[in-house]
Amino acid sequence: MDTEAMYQRYVLAGAIRRDPGAVAELFTADGVLESPLVPAGHPFPPRLAGRDAIRRGLADYYARSTPRGGTVDGERSSLVLHHAGPDTLIAELDAAFTDAPPVSMVQVFRFRDGLIAHLRDYFHPDALG
Repeated sequence: MDTEAMYQRYVLAGAIRRDPGAVAELFTADGVLESPLVPAGHPFPPRLAGRDAIRRGLADYYARSTPRGGTVDGERSSLVLHHAGPDTLIAELDAAFTDAPPVSMVQVFRFRDGLIAHLRDYFHPDALG
């Protein structure tokens, strides 16, 4: 399994295309998407378990939110990927934007059978706009 390719597919489906169905299909049927830093009552779902919940939860969030302003400035952004075993990938991302403050996050991906079984996404959703 190419965990880096799966990471790229996740970024394209979620952050760029904002396609909840495409994001959900990257997860195992019982996959979990957790965002431990999301405060209670925030519109971004702090925990979604199962493809259907991921699809519904992200669709609802995308419908109620607007994408972050500006484009990503690749020259000032950084991404470091750590392979923490054959089925675990840790991404450290500092995304700089042309028209908005930067966003930093750490994501821990655990894969099973070529799909995301568990993603723990450490970011604060208010930083996304």
